[in-house]
Amino acid sequence: MSEKEKKEIIKVKDLRREFIVGGEKVKALRGVSFTIHEGEFVTIMGTSGSGKSTLLNILGCLDTPTSGEYVLDGTSVRTMSKDKRATLRNRKIGFVFQNYNLLPKTTAVENVELPLLYNPTIKPKERRQMAIEALDAVGLADRLEHKSNQMSGGQQQRVAIARALVNDPVLILADEATGNLDTRTSFSILVLFQQLYAKGRTIIFVTHNPDLAAYSSRNIVLRDGKVISDTLNPSPASAKEMFDSLPIPD
Repeated sequence: MSEKEKKEIIKVKDLRREFIVGGEKVKALRGVSFTIHEGEFVTIMGTSGSGKSTLLNILGCLDTPTSGEYVLDGTSVRTMSKDKRATLRNRKIGFVFQNYNLLPKTTAVENVELPLLYNPTIKPKERRQMAIEALDAVGLADRLEHKSNQMSGGQQQRVAIARALVNDPVLILADEATGNLDTRTSFSILVLFQQLYAKGRTIIFVTHNPDLAAYSSRNIVLRDGKVISDTLNPSPASAKEMFDSLPIPD
């Protein structure tokens, strides 16, 4: 199936975002346009000040553009109320953050259940089963009752990915998801993202690390609030091969 035949998950057209800082207008985004289809693994890159964090907040329904259009899974977001955006965010997007954002002193299962608490149609027993299945999908079936302080950084990030998956979102939005991890653990997480991509998940991976572009199917680069390149990568490098080649720490 060609990209044109696949479902559009994200469509942004002429996105602009302006802020007033110290009495001056700052143009964080200056006419950003692109479309992301179902099943793509896209890295969005840019140095500090490029606009990638502002774009991330808009794509995650945490902010709205000053002008332009943002359509998520067929729903126009820009004119939505804050409450409707929150519901859309909960049902359509799974977030993975650099700092994991897990609740301390709370088990892996309880952390993964969190997004489901906002959906009154899901009963507690069903909620727990969905959380267990999500943890199993990221290789943590043996860590269900472990708390955050009993897990390594890589395990905590896997819990965060399970939490992102539990609602079966149309989009996984990862913000510097390997930024706090050592090289070997980073590649173990990249292996997991590539496995999710192989299963048809749509992933946006926001990062400042240009080396990660080799492992995604497409790379969008921002500079000064504009898209300066948007390139396809038909043959992503294998994160598993890189992981297997790395030395095991003492």
